[in-house]
Amino acid sequence: MTIWSDSETQMDSGFLRLDLKMAMEVQKAFIPQNPPSIPGLECETFYKPARGVSGDYYDFFRVSRGQWGIAIGDVSGKGMGAALVMANLQASVRAQAQQLHSDPAIAMKRVNQLVHKSSPIHFYASLFYAEYDPPTRTLAYVNAGLNPPIVIRCQCGRSKVFRLESDGTPVGLFENSNYRSVSFQLKAEDILVACTDGIIETESAGGELWGQQRLEDLFSTCARRTPRQILQSIVQQVSAFAMGRVPKDDMTLVVLQVGL
Repeated sequence: MTIWSDSETQMDSGFLRLDLKMAMEVQKAFIPQNPPSIPGLECETFYKPARGVSGDYYDFFRVSRGQWGIAIGDVSGKGMGAALVMANLQASVRAQAQQLHSDPAIAMKRVNQLVHKSSPIHFYASLFYAEYDPPTRTLAYVNAGLNPPIVIRCQCGRSKVFRLESDGTPVGLFENSNYRSVSFQLKAEDILVACTDGIIETESAGGELWGQQRLEDLFSTCARRTPRQILQSIVQQVSAFAMGRVPKDDMTLVVLQVGL
């Protein structure tokens, strides 16, 4: 029988806290800390782990054809295991996006194979990956299981919502999943809002989910707001809905607006 002394237990606890702190610092380096300078786009982001480290991520980066890659993902589970899979997912997306192909669906298929081979069987990730072409304002995207990002467009004094629906399985779930890319033509002043389940599935004290509809209802009018104002409004409404309850899931929110 092994008996642990109080000093040994305290030492192990101290090492765990140090490991967690280091993991938080490493993960922080993965996540863009400042909005990117994407030509013709204004960007704002919100990122809040449910624990010290997160299985969520977002990323912006140049791809080889002069376009910009935009990604937001949500690894199943929480904590250190999900964070490790997230790091692998981010690296895989960046690496495959730089390959000489013209279709984000090809990159997604390869990312899926890489994540499937290198992750424990119970881990997978919902992922939205898009490539934005600034000169044409075209967004070519693949949605692999993420709740649909929305594009809000003001037309004749009313807001119209377009859902960038998912038609692909989460990456890493099945080895041979296929994906299809969709092109969406953005227009001046369009707003793109993408978030992970931690936002949509925030619970009230009574167990009700905040939900996709409440998100869309925030854009029922064509009020002129900056991406920062939109992001702050969403975060405030989600927080008020939860009434101070501790979040059960990681939260990530990305708001983009096309310039004039």
